[in-house]
Amino acid sequence: MSEGEGKPPVVVVSEETSVTSGTAVQEKLIAAARVFSNLLKPTYGPRGLDKMLYKTNGSTAVTNDGAKIVAELMVKHPAAKMMVAMGNTQEEACGDGVTTTMILCGALLEEANNLLAKGLHPLTLVDGYRTALEVAAEQMDCDAVEVDDERLLGVAETALTGKGAEAAIDVFAPMVRDALTAIEGGVERPGAEHVAMFKLGSGGLRDSHLIRGVAIRRRVLLDTLPNDLVNAPTVVVSGDIKIRKMTRNAEIQITSAEQLDGFVEAETERKRQLARALIESGASLILAGGEIDRDVLHDLADAGILAVPELDESELQNAAAATGATLIDSVLDIDAGDLGVAGTVHWERRQATDQVEDVIRLDDCESPGAVTLAIGGAGETATEEIIRGLHDALRATSLALENGQLLPGGGASHARIAQAVRSASESESGRARLAMDAFARALETVTATLADNAGKDSLDAVLEMRAAARADGAPVGIRADGEIAEVPGVWHPRSVIEEGLESAVETAMSMLRIDQVISARGD
Repeated sequence: MSEGEGKPPVVVVSEETSVTSGTAVQEKLIAAARVFSNLLKPTYGPRGLDKMLYKTNGSTAVTNDGAKIVAELMVKHPAAKMMVAMGNTQEEACGDGVTTTMILCGALLEEANNLLAKGLHPLTLVDGYRTALEVAAEQMDCDAVEVDDERLLGVAETALTGKGAEAAIDVFAPMVRDALTAIEGGVERPGAEHVAMFKLGSGGLRDSHLIRGVAIRRRVLLDTLPNDLVNAPTVVVSGDIKIRKMTRNAEIQITSAEQLDGFVEAETERKRQLARALIESGASLILAGGEIDRDVLHDLADAGILAVPELDESELQNAAAATGATLIDSVLDIDAGDLGVAGTVHWERRQATDQVEDVIRLDDCESPGAVTLAIGGAGETATEEIIRGLHDALRATSLALENGQLLPGGGASHARIAQAVRSASESESGRARLAMDAFARALETVTATLADNAGKDSLDAVLEMRAAARADGAPVGIRADGEIAEVPGVWHPRSVIEEGLESAVETAMSMLRIDQVISARGD
């Protein structure tokens, strides 16, 4: 008998566990990634369509924003989860380009699958893709241009094109640019986090406008409080403006009317101290995160001071940033340096209901650290989609300001990179050349998708773009009508294209390096 004959096999995993090995692994992973990529293709570009997302809680969303779609999908497949992680990384890093990244990753894997079927080793593909990525970076160095005011407006328009905000792009694009340039003097690095969104709840898209400050929905407690303030010194308090209640139970025995009068007078004096501290500070506007005592409120109204209570933390921080005020904890320790200045303050009385509150606007602040985009329109779903588009445009435009380099859009940059990689592959003697050619073909998926969604023949578009990329001259891309020509005014921040390409390649290479899938669930 041979050694070990008749002994039971060693069981390492449970019987339900399935193990997939060999080329079948890549085929399964690539098939899942292709499904994910194809899901987003119809939403891509200026002629992309929307998806309706019906959530488990019964609510709906209509969007063509790749990041929103990815965030809402409840994926189970491990390859799809890798794609979702890649999309989230792109969204966090750049705030735009998620759909492009997904499409590129799917195309890279599909091209890899064709070469794997012909016997090419996965690591040879990885080497070729890595070399091609280096060539892509060199080509982006050649194509990058410096940002200026006109191109910055083009970045905002490009980010808004194909989204709900496109209907009033001539209004929204300058708003995005002006919002970021307005806060340049108030913050070190202007970004979308310094721009708040405010739903007007009425009017149309063209009623949208920029508020150089903040807008707040709160009930103004007294009709006698002042309105239409100009250059109002502002105090922002994080807590209540009232006498603190005792945290322990206590009983006070009062034996005479004089003692009661003294007790009440002491309490009243403490309230006067609070009001006096605010009045003597010179403030005309008080914003508080907690309640304001009614007696203190009346004293402030008599002194011509507008007081707004019960603001949430984000509203307090935005108001402080917009006016230049310091967020303080106690009104008794107000210093002159803690005050900010609101250029204009206006509040509008609305009919009192459970859901309708007055609108208070702080506008025309000098060198604000926070501004607000007031969005017109009464439709909740449509307004949410417009806000998502504006947020993407703010992220893209802030990246352009920060990095200072732009690349042409409309598929022009990807076509030129594809041509550079194809030219570089001719000097590659090994099999990695096949991977570099596959990389170039994958980049042309951007061109093909733009042409498809514009109703044009994708093959003709790819061939025409190849010819244009080989010729010296201005970058040529796919216009909104599907025609291939120069695309003036269509710009992307370099970091959006570069980060997206790197994320797509790294994710594709990670999947290609997997040679075995072990599933404890047996699927």
